[in-house]
Amino acid sequence: MKILITGGAGYKGVVLTRALLERGHAVTILDNFMYGCESILHLIGNPQFTVIREDIRNLEASHIKGFDAVFHLAGISGYPACEANPHSAKLINVDASRKLRDLLGKEQRLIYASTTSFYGKSGARCDEDTPVDPTSLYGITKYQGEQELLHHANSISLRFATVFGVSPRMRNDLLVNDFTYKAVHERCIVLFESKTKRTFVHIQDAIAAYVFALDHFDAMKGGIFNVGSETLNFTKMEIAKAVKQETNCNIIDSEMKDFDTRNFVIAFDKMANLGYKPRYSLEDGVQEMVKLYRFYKPFMPYATI
Repeated sequence: MKILITGGAGYKGVVLTRALLERGHAVTILDNFMYGCESILHLIGNPQFTVIREDIRNLEASHIKGFDAVFHLAGISGYPACEANPHSAKLINVDASRKLRDLLGKEQRLIYASTTSFYGKSGARCDEDTPVDPTSLYGITKYQGEQELLHHANSISLRFATVFGVSPRMRNDLLVNDFTYKAVHERCIVLFESKTKRTFVHIQDAIAAYVFALDHFDAMKGGIFNVGSETLNFTKMEIAKAVKQETNCNIIDSEMKDFDTRNFVIAFDKMANLGYKPRYSLEDGVQEMVKLYRFYKPFMPYATI
């Protein structure tokens, strides 16, 4: 199968690219490489791998012509990055997604990298039918982008839990990654609203979900699916304690409010009923990142999806 991945040099994109190449697909990535090209250097020798250096905002029909499936990962990801770049967040997460939809042929498959971040702050258990209540620009723009892309009849939206774990294009702003980095380098984690709950998924399980959606496309077409496991619904304090087990850091439970007010528990039954099952635990991710951060210090804090 010929596959295009927008944002293919990003945190999840490069790992997905490698996984699809290993399965024998011909993979092209489209990326502007604003964070450099180093993440994909290990893939260059694969004859099935092709690169288009282009910004998603400049997408043209020629960029997507001839592909059987498109994984749309390009975007400004996360609360801090969107707040710092509000105009770009709309142009990239919403407008560029609409343009991609309009350029797609009816037979081309589309799998969209969405998020659970727009379920809000109620603390309630949320499934795919729960009304959304985005609390940040990131949540708002990702939801708007999702709605645009679902107008394409041959599409799937995967609403990912917060991803954690190691990638050739590391992101250190994601909550578990951030806590582990601070525990190793600063020996301290400061928590704001430590009892609020989020949901998480290891990067390898996120990649497995993309591949699963491609393999089960006919059964999932037109649908929205939460991606993760209810065993990985944790409070911030629970995450910090898991990191402390591996690093013996200090935990400071601050009384100050958090600007990021998300607080929810996510249900993942819909995709699980089709046979998808995550394999990696929180401890797996923390242990590998402790190993990484003991020798690695990042140059930039944010990356594309």
